Amino acid sequence: MLAVMGIAMPASAQVDAHFHSFNGSVLWGRYPHTFVVFEGRMEDGTVVNENFGFSARNTSAAITSGPAEHMILTETERTIGRTNRHFSITLTDAEYRRMKVEVIAWRDYPGPYYDLDDNNCIHFVARLAELAGLDVDVPEQYLRRPKAWLNYIARRNPQLGVEEIS
Repeated sequence: MLAVMGIAMPASAQVDAHFHSFNGSVLWGRYPHTFVVFEGRMEDGTVVNENFGFSARNTSAAITSGPAEHMILTETERTIGRTNRHFSITLTDAEYRRMKVEVIAWRDYPGPYYDLDDNNCIHFVARLAELAGLDVDVPEQYLRRPKAWLNYIARRNPQLGVEEIS
């Protein structure tokens, strides 16, 4: 009724998590990648606009021979616009906070933590998706295929109601 009368109402609090894949390109010098974008507003009014992925600090042959130095990678708005948004979910403030704690834990893990087979960007995003209540796993055939893996996760979670990205 207040909105009908032209009285401003505060926007409802809501943080969305958008799950993205990057196809990779020899021209861009980037490997395929997956990451999560968070945007919205928390109940206390805090504006959220951030994204996180997980990567090796240096891409060299060393990443294929065991744990390598790691980092949390953030994307520019321009890069995000060139990626595939597979699906989005709305988070409670508690889910968002748990996910942020997990991002910090991966960022601050002592010693080399990136491993192409055991702790790559897909494993990182899988953990965040799990904290958001999605049914996730990382089958071997998807270890280096972020877009195919997110399509697989969408199939495992039909409640998302999304189509696969080709």
